[in-house]
Amino acid sequence: MTIENVLKTKGSLVYTVQVHQPLAVAIERLHEKRIGALVVRGENDEVAGILSERDVVAALAKRGQAALTEPLQQCATEEVYTCAPSDDVNTAMNWMTRERVRHLPVVEGTTLLGIVSIGDLVKQRMQAIQDEANVLRDMVIAQR
Repeated sequence: MTIENVLKTKGSLVYTVQVHQPLAVAIERLHEKRIGALVVRGENDEVAGILSERDVVAALAKRGQAALTEPLQQCATEEVYTCAPSDDVNTAMNWMTRERVRHLPVVEGTTLLGIVSIGDLVKQRMQAIQDEANVLRDMVIAQR
């Protein structure tokens, strides 16, 4: 199962914010969309970072209310781990676990195609396991 299959199931909508926007705008978007991370876009619309709930908590813990007016370039994680549509779901899950990230933007070249969360990948993996169990059950029943 590939990341591309996950995107076909969940969709490719990605919520983004611009790097110059203040943290308060990003927090409102996270809350409004009920999501855990936003892709931060740079001046040329490139992926310039990712802002997760962890980043919000860290900024507020370090700088208090003043962090709310700071541009996202001061709050977001700049080192963004990404995956490709052709990547295997299990490989992506292992990478997310190893790097301790919960969201992976899906990119091909410089084009942002979507984003997957650890929850998306676990859901896909659980469905694959259930499908396999159903096939095995049907095989056993057919042999009787």
